[in-house]
Amino acid sequence: MVMGEFTQETDLLVIGGGPGGYAAAFRAADLGMDVTMVEADPGPGGVCLFRGCIPAKTLLYVTELMHDSRRASEMGIAFAEPEIDLSRLREWKDKVIDRLARGLVELTKRRGILFIQGTATLEDSSHARVQNAGSSHIRFKHAIIATGSSTRTLAGAQFKPGGRVMDSTGALELADIPKRLLVVGGGFVGLETGSVYASLGSKVVLVEFDGQLMRGIDSDLSKPLVARLEGLFESISFNTDVTSIKEGESGVDVTFSGEIEEKNQRFDRVLAAVGRTPNSQGIGLENTKVKVNERGFIIVDQQRRTTDDKIFAVGDVTGGAMLAHKAMHEGKVAAEVISGMPSAFDFQAIPAVLYTDPQIAVCGLSEEEAKRRGRNVKVTRFPWSASGRAVSMGVAQGMTKMIIDPGSQRVLGVGIVGREAGEMISEGVLAIEMGALAEDIGMSIHPHPTLSETEEEAAEAFLGSSTHILPQRRAGAGRDSPA
Repeated sequence: MVMGEFTQETDLLVIGGGPGGYAAAFRAADLGMDVTMVEADPGPGGVCLFRGCIPAKTLLYVTELMHDSRRASEMGIAFAEPEIDLSRLREWKDKVIDRLARGLVELTKRRGILFIQGTATLEDSSHARVQNAGSSHIRFKHAIIATGSSTRTLAGAQFKPGGRVMDSTGALELADIPKRLLVVGGGFVGLETGSVYASLGSKVVLVEFDGQLMRGIDSDLSKPLVARLEGLFESISFNTDVTSIKEGESGVDVTFSGEIEEKNQRFDRVLAAVGRTPNSQGIGLENTKVKVNERGFIIVDQQRRTTDDKIFAVGDVTGGAMLAHKAMHEGKVAAEVISGMPSAFDFQAIPAVLYTDPQIAVCGLSEEEAKRRGRNVKVTRFPWSASGRAVSMGVAQGMTKMIIDPGSQRVLGVGIVGREAGEMISEGVLAIEMGALAEDIGMSIHPHPTLSETEEEAAEAFLGSSTHILPQRRAGAGRDSPA
């Protein structure tokens, strides 16, 4: 602190304005605390709003419309081939972001939260320096770190504005539609962003270091999507690594190792989607009692408290599933604990959704994880080929599955692949969190015909009472029958 310098005081300093940060700030303000939030962007929202979830899902919805227009020809309605106006598409994406951003700014003001644009560095367990157009000094009673994460670099290549080697932020700016795009990484970001570009006309080559796409997702759920992507992408190569990248003015030369046939290829652009690293450096943790693990993630307990009693941390910077909705709940927990409430982050079913076509949504225990643990479970599946709604929509390739404890009949996990899977998974989350039995879902009347009805029938399959598929003991005796 500089002698004679004015020091602002606050009950709670929130460092980072992403979903975890602003959820924490909003909850704390609602609980009566004086809150200051520091964020590098002009307003709250973070990567999710400005450079991640929202722009990605906006573009994915647009490409879904394109797929539907082509699918409609099978139903007797023909549309002309879509014409892509890239400028207007960017305008629509930016309009969506702007509308949501303005809403968060208004909520911040109405809650009386002091928002400071800048970057904060902790000086000790009670003080922080904020660098912005000027300089601010803040004394706080508690702090919540919500600084998020950043994309890992690829084979020494650097991400630079306008460069041909892109992270997800650069890719979602949609500068152009490259003729040939390399996507490195078969996780959520790689598949979603690759699907957008392939739908818009790029020839997409995807390489994955592992032997499968979407590690952690049951193979029967990923199968319909893999089949779709094999037709949408130019190629998909597994057990393949990038050993060198050379970016030039007219393209990017890439050298591969592993199972890919052609080891040297040239692309117009490259998307790196190989994971994220925590933004725990350069924020002054060394001046506090906060500790990080060997990977740089801040160590926290269930109440999101760090090893420094006055400092909490939430979201990507603490590791685990890097999901906006997880960070938001963590932020609320931290704010409630600081206010004196008996709160903790103790959830059984954090949902994850892949917004491709078809979508994949999962929560709770997966079948593959149950096998690794040696846990005895009963797995039931309801094929969407037996769903009247799915067949009428032309999306009969989907499936709804449940992982059930055969003794207690409790629902332990739910997985869905198909149209609107992300909208359907919440029923599974609720069932797992409340300790519901298969009977609770199977005996709850779902409207017919709907896609959500497949969750009822998956539960009924366990009970042996499913209407539109045969009981498992007679599964070989007939066919699924849509109705």
